[in-house]
Amino acid sequence: MIDLDLTDRTAFVSGSTQGIGLAIARRLAEAGARVAVNGRTADRVQEAIDTLTADGLDASRLVAAPGDVTTDEGLAAALEAAGEVDVLVNNLGVFGARPALEITDAEWQRFWDVNVMASVRLIRALLPRMVERGWGRVLNIASDSAIVTPAEMIHYGTSKTALLAVSRGFAKEAAGTGVTVNSVIAGPTYTEGVQDFVYQLVDSDLPWEEAEAEFMRLHRPQSLIQRLIRPEEIANMVVYLASPLASATTGGALRVDGGYTDAILP
Repeated sequence: MIDLDLTDRTAFVSGSTQGIGLAIARRLAEAGARVAVNGRTADRVQEAIDTLTADGLDASRLVAAPGDVTTDEGLAAALEAAGEVDVLVNNLGVFGARPALEITDAEWQRFWDVNVMASVRLIRALLPRMVERGWGRVLNIASDSAIVTPAEMIHYGTSKTALLAVSRGFAKEAAGTGVTVNSVIAGPTYTEGVQDFVYQLVDSDLPWEEAEAEFMRLHRPQSLIQRLIRPEEIANMVVYLASPLASATTGGALRVDGGYTDAILP
């Protein structure tokens, strides 16, 4: 029997007002979870919840958990709104193209704080109670850039490589407790933010379908599906890893990258 049922579980998805995070929130709610939708402002969070309920999701499965989780105050507010959390999805992240020698110290620090430390702080806040209860899931959304560092954004790639180590280390901390910790390595994915990024690298006058094809041809030729992944495809893996079926999968880095990474293992 295939059982992805997450009824009676609460999930917290950081940065879930758009893109991959919103798709993950949707899929988790569809699997029966109570989902805490997180973003920096209450307005953005409510817009996301309105989008999900307009798609037919039961509003009782969604809770607004606004707060900037890169700050102590924002993290505390978001987690207080969420309540007891069984599934943590660290999705929040920033990215952008910049020539390697032009990346400033401040940019390096920002990418580290958002892409690595926000996840570390959320794990540190929620893992102890998961361990006490004997069940929990921590899922860190990484990137193919963690393995194949892109020349145009090495600060991003470096932060995602660190996130793989964070996942493996905390999986060891949770060993034997019933709590699993994994990374999901997302490949080039279609989101609003990525669309802007694509147009930084190809002719901005091209229609989107042509721009996507040109981007894949010039900048991601290793992709075996030869297209951008859709957020729902990332979310499907997250729901599986959050489910009871994934109880023996921990400390791993699982790829949803369209075959982009030319390696058998991460």
